Amino acid sequence: MRGEEAENPGWRLGRGLRGLIAAAVDAVYPPVCTGCGRMVGQHRGVCPACWATLRLIERPYCEVLGLPFSHDLGAGILSADAIANPPVFDRLRSVAIHDGIARSLVHGLKYRDRTDLAIMMAGWMVRASDGTVEACDAILPVPLHAYRLWGRGFNQSAELARAIARLSGKPYLATALIRTKRTARQVGLGAAAREDNVRGAFAVTEAGKTALFGKRVVLVDDVYTTGATVSAATRALKKAGAGDVTVLTFARAMSGLI
Repeated sequence: MRGEEAENPGWRLGRGLRGLIAAAVDAVYPPVCTGCGRMVGQHRGVCPACWATLRLIERPYCEVLGLPFSHDLGAGILSADAIANPPVFDRLRSVAIHDGIARSLVHGLKYRDRTDLAIMMAGWMVRASDGTVEACDAILPVPLHAYRLWGRGFNQSAELARAIARLSGKPYLATALIRTKRTARQVGLGAAAREDNVRGAFAVTEAGKTALFGKRVVLVDDVYTTGATVSAATRALKKAGAGDVTVLTFARAMSGLI
């Protein structure tokens, strides 16, 4: 503890009040597991049973698509999909497979208005970004169309991107990329239909073009499924002059290791 803080009665009183407030909050709203609701030791915590369902995506994985390999094939190895169908973005990184507690967290944030989960999820996303958040010039979310944003009240990708920017100290570009086309929901659509659905759906504003030109950006979304949405968004960013685009999601849908 710094000397001036130890000698400052106001600082000690403030710390005591914060402790009392925290205790009162815990009494009224006891900390529970964000996955199953069991009592845990701290807010935004996960119980051991739910933690066991978290399938983290760790190295070794494809340097471009972030697909986990069943065994280490050496540094810089790409997956067959990345070689045969190179994505428009430069790389993809995700925290976990979209299953178990990861799926519960995504659904809680997106469909149950649990925006408080964004802080915890963002911390995991910074770790999973493989240094790209630290190296980037700006962070921005995959935007919702204005009509859907009005109906839902918030954009889950924006909640995550804002929290990541706050944790990393990087600029948050909330409105540089916009959704100009009101698309159908992607849930239930096949890969080709998803691609058709979001084709030409994004644009970069004039102010965004200035802010993004030649920059390394991290594009944030909650889940990566077929990549149609983030690919369409990346095309708009690249067209506006963005130099490097990393897609960062909390979860990704896949069946297993390759």
